[in-house]
Amino acid sequence: MADITRRLGWRHLRGAPTAHVRHHKSGQLVHDGPGLSFWYRSLTAALSEVPVDDRELAMTFHARTSDFQDVAVQATVTYRVSDPGLAASRMDFSIDPDTGAWRGAPLEQLGSLLTETAQQHALDVLARTSLASALVDGVTAVRERVAAGLASEPRLPATGIEVVAVRVVALRPEPEVERALRTPAREQIQQDADKATYERRAVAVERERAIAENELASQIELARREEQLVEQKGTNARREAEEHAAADAVRAGAEAARTVRLAEAEATRSLRLAEAEATRKVRLAGAEAQAEREVGAARAEAQAAWLRVHGEVDTATLHALTGSRLAENLPRIENLTVSPDVLTGLLAKLGNGTAGDSA
Repeated sequence: MADITRRLGWRHLRGAPTAHVRHHKSGQLVHDGPGLSFWYRSLTAALSEVPVDDRELAMTFHARTSDFQDVAVQATVTYRVSDPGLAASRMDFSIDPDTGAWRGAPLEQLGSLLTETAQQHALDVLARTSLASALVDGVTAVRERVAAGLASEPRLPATGIEVVAVRVVALRPEPEVERALRTPAREQIQQDADKATYERRAVAVERERAIAENELASQIELARREEQLVEQKGTNARREAEEHAAADAVRAGAEAARTVRLAEAEATRSLRLAEAEATRKVRLAGAEAQAEREVGAARAEAQAAWLRVHGEVDTATLHALTGSRLAENLPRIENLTVSPDVLTGLLAKLGNGTAGDSA
């Protein structure tokens, strides 16, 4: 839509790069081209605006197949106005000089033309195709037929219209028919799913059986190894006991031999000690006897000498020796008290003795 500005009875139009503007004044073409900008008077100007960009036309229509089934076709046609002058002369693209709005509905008219033409070719191809084939290959067949039909339609080039591309989005039957058609596939899918489930369960059962067999085999092997272990432990215990018994026997024999050797050595040593002791006692007894004999002889000689001495000395000397010997054998006297009578007698005896010796 063109941008119209008012200034003191004049109008200024500013078009877009994708809009082809044609300005006629008094039946003469003054301005012609896309993206124009110019001043004009509304009372003398005749304006038309033709879009030249690519436009998408979505269409939905119903068709009937060869087996009398209704299908819905969703398609999109991309087109452009390749000759704006021709299109403006064949269709009403005129705009209001004061507002810039189209006076008619040229795009709707163009859309109806393209939709009816495409629908005609789609109906023609689907009428010769069964529903099953249409659902399988109908999209490609309808797209190719519609594209070829629009390309060969003489009215479009005569109107300045060029079809760029044709796309068929979907081709659907009625909801009830679609559900009915889906049922076998769903049943087949369900059967495949059930089959897969059963196979999975069978595989699981087989695997569980294999696992159980492996576990049983493992338990049997474990029991066998435990039996071997117990047997080996018994053998080891017996061998260890035999080794211990043999070691104890060797140890006892060695101890007995050592004890015998010690006893023999002890007996020999005791015998030697006894012999040495006997010899020592004999020698000691001989020495003691010899000493006794020598002592006896010495005593006898001393006694004889003592007797000879006493036989040769006088009476006074004997008295003196007797007193000295008596003094030697008397006990210890702490205090001695001599009375005058005793002392007088002793002194008298002493004087008498002294006088006799002098005489």
